[in-house]
Amino acid sequence: MVNIVKQKVRNIGIVAKPPKKVCQDVLCPWHGSISLRGKVLEAKVISAKAPRTAIVEREYLHYLPKYERYEKKRSRIAVHNPDCINAKEGDKVKIAECRKLSKTKAFVIIEKLT
Repeated sequence: MVNIVKQKVRNIGIVAKPPKKVCQDVLCPWHGSISLRGKVLEAKVISAKAPRTAIVEREYLHYLPKYERYEKKRSRIAVHNPDCINAKEGDKVKIAECRKLSKTKAFVIIEKLT
């Protein structure tokens, strides 16, 4: 008989599927102690070269009142990439805001969508 040990997954307060893997990352919202607040966004991973860090890009529409039209804009955000999620380039992910983790990181990946 094989004993299967399930590690408890925290309730992060956001509708998202928890990852199947288990990690020991302190900054993971599912298995660590980081709390989430603020914005929840969807974006695409552009770069995942740095350890536990990914650069995501999100496109959005910005309204110009003078011309009564929208313009396309995009922003790149540095996010924490936990070991249990481990998003690669080209993946669409859901990210959530948290406290400042470093000079540029204030978001963490909570779910891999594709």
